[in-house]
Amino acid sequence: MQLFGKNKKRTILAQQTGKVILLAEVPDPVFANKILGDGIAIQPTANEVYSPVSGTIAQIAHTLHAIGIESDDGIEVLVHLGIDTVKLNGEGFTCHVEVGQHVAAGEKVMDMDIQAITEKGYSTISPCIITNLDTVKSFECKQGNVSGGKSVVMNFVKQ
Repeated sequence: MQLFGKNKKRTILAQQTGKVILLAEVPDPVFANKILGDGIAIQPTANEVYSPVSGTIAQIAHTLHAIGIESDDGIEVLVHLGIDTVKLNGEGFTCHVEVGQHVAAGEKVMDMDIQAITEKGYSTISPCIITNLDTVKSFECKQGNVSGGKSVVMNFVKQ
């Protein structure tokens, strides 16, 4: 009996255009120490935010600084826009989706005004992490410059 997709390599796309940095370099101990999960972070150079996976919007922070997506294959992905940006109470963010909505990988889900956020003194470094790592057998992260919604930043195999 074949188990469909058991060892199939899957991908996660860049949620933003910019430069991928290691989580250890994120200026927030929760992300740098991988307390919530593992993945990458991007120093964005453009305002658009894309869904890194095809799946359902599971959660949107009322302050619009974070979005949770459950992929069609059960991976839970958290996109956190900036560091300490919860304190902005939604200022600088525009959401284009709602909880329960299905999105395709690479579909625009938010806008983040990186200039306004930077001018207010906040870091725009944005982590993208897998929060249910117990469902992942292995994964690898890419580095360098990426295009939001197009470049693969993580490859993984499910358990």
